[in-house]
Amino acid sequence: QVQLVESGGGLVQAGGSLRLSCAASGRTFSSYVLGWFRQAPGKEREFVAAIRWSGGYVYYADSVKGRFTISRDNAKNTVYLQMNILKPEDTAVYYCAADGPVAGWPPLRRYQAYPYWGQGTQVTVSS
Repeated sequence: QVQLVESGGGLVQAGGSLRLSCAASGRTFSSYVLGWFRQAPGKEREFVAAIRWSGGYVYYADSVKGRFTISRDNAKNTVYLQMNILKPEDTAVYYCAADGPVAGWPPLRRYQAYPYWGQGTQVTVSS
């Protein structure tokens, strides 16, 4: 069974940085796509970024392009989301998700397409 565990959320001032981690276990993820989504209060869960485990191809939502970086560490089976120049509108619960066992590329951006999810981690950006 795929397990995803996020960590690294917290409170930060606007303009600051945070790094989220997603530890993945239970499968060989070579053909998976790992993604980050976020959900603000009263809003639908939205796509943030994704990485194809094999090859390391990345894809970003326009709203975070140039500020966020997704990466992976094969040895640790961990995906990271480095978030810089944070804005109050980035405040949300951030979720790690996995699409697999054989996922296509470019990645799906509908949250309903991802079968595996972590528990989420809160990110709050104060103005």
